[in-house]
Amino acid sequence: MLKIDFSQLGDNHKKTKDYLDPPKILVLGFAAVILIGALLLTLPISTEDGNGLSFLDALFTATSATCVTGLVVVDTGDTFSMFGELVIISLIQIGGLGFMTFATFLFLLLGKKISLKERLLLKEAFNNFSLAGIVKLVKRILIFTAVIEILGGTILAIRFSFDMPVGKAIYFGFFHAISNFNNAGFDLMGEFRSLTPYVEDPIVVLTICSLIILGGIGFIVMNELFEYRKTRRLSVHTKIVLITTLILTVGGTILILLFEYGNDQTLGPLSNTGKFLGALFQGVTPRTAGSNTLPIADLTHSTLFLTIFLMFIGAGSGSTAGGIKITTFAVLIATVWAQFKGNEDVVLFRRRVPIETILKALTVVMSGLLIVIIITFLLSITEKGHDFIVYLFEATSAFGTVGLSMGLTPELSPIGRVLIIFTMFAGRLGPLTIGFAITKRRKKEAFHHPKGNIMIG
Repeated sequence: MLKIDFSQLGDNHKKTKDYLDPPKILVLGFAAVILIGALLLTLPISTEDGNGLSFLDALFTATSATCVTGLVVVDTGDTFSMFGELVIISLIQIGGLGFMTFATFLFLLLGKKISLKERLLLKEAFNNFSLAGIVKLVKRILIFTAVIEILGGTILAIRFSFDMPVGKAIYFGFFHAISNFNNAGFDLMGEFRSLTPYVEDPIVVLTICSLIILGGIGFIVMNELFEYRKTRRLSVHTKIVLITTLILTVGGTILILLFEYGNDQTLGPLSNTGKFLGALFQGVTPRTAGSNTLPIADLTHSTLFLTIFLMFIGAGSGSTAGGIKITTFAVLIATVWAQFKGNEDVVLFRRRVPIETILKALTVVMSGLLIVIIITFLLSITEKGHDFIVYLFEATSAFGTVGLSMGLTPELSPIGRVLIIFTMFAGRLGPLTIGFAITKRRKKEAFHHPKGNIMIG
């Protein structure tokens, strides 16, 4: 009689299912994009000198671009040819929107039906709550991105045309619009200057700040704002993102203005308008953008510590930005406040926050802190001759996929570069996604252990 071992079949099915989990596919997909980008940047055609980059430098640059970070070991404008710059901006666009968005776009162009597995991947990529309307959301994301980048690129191109030939101005305008909307921070100004020549220019500053904020609030929020005229309501998620973004931006701007007002190396020599624009830009860019109009290494320690705090928080979930995300920060602050008041439930906008959400927020924060602490510790060993705050700043910038640097990145040893590559990758995908990708699928416990009393505080 033929016997079938159904238990073995179940095990094989489980293995296949685990292998195809969305977190695994997202991690492998990003890794594949980075590897392809790195190989392209090693080609002679990618650099001005015709020699290409070493593989480690190419891998670092490709990781920074795909993870929309902006940390660079070589200056983008001085080192790369137009081909190399186009590779970088393509990686930024793919990394900012997610490779699954581009795959879906190609499927739609080819008339291919979006399968359930692909919808699950999109749900995971955007950290969305449900599968309903996910393909429609992707279509809108592509439209939002095109409109915002074209508008921002046009404004910047017109402004840059007063400083350079029209063709170059158009190229610069759209490169910087794409880079900053995707919160990448790559620039073509040369000599590691970023946007410091335009610190007092209201057109450049306000346009770039707008691009950074729009890219950082997240596509879910953009979509809800777009539909607000019809629905007349906003979700708790959107309210938290908008209000927290406003508080952190305004608060950061005011504090930086106070901390740097008399600093002769930063805001001191500027006009009153210039001081405000400089403080505003420096208050916005830690939302994981990476461009800067003030020299980072010359900022006071107060501003540097504030910047580290803002970089660690980052921007909105499901956006082009990194960090622990402002919703995570808001949930933990609300939890602490509820504990102080003696409330059993954590409530935001008259909605109770589930315990699962609080535990997830706590896990994200603790994972992020551990990564930053460990990488800071290792950098202090591998890279000698710098103050501790330099290592902490660089590690936080990499984890938050920000791209701001106090000057350490170009001087990193090979081991230091590998450490930052890992940190950027972990920061972009998120500790939870990587954790789920390398561990077994979570199971519901069949039984509960007895409670143990532990003294806290």
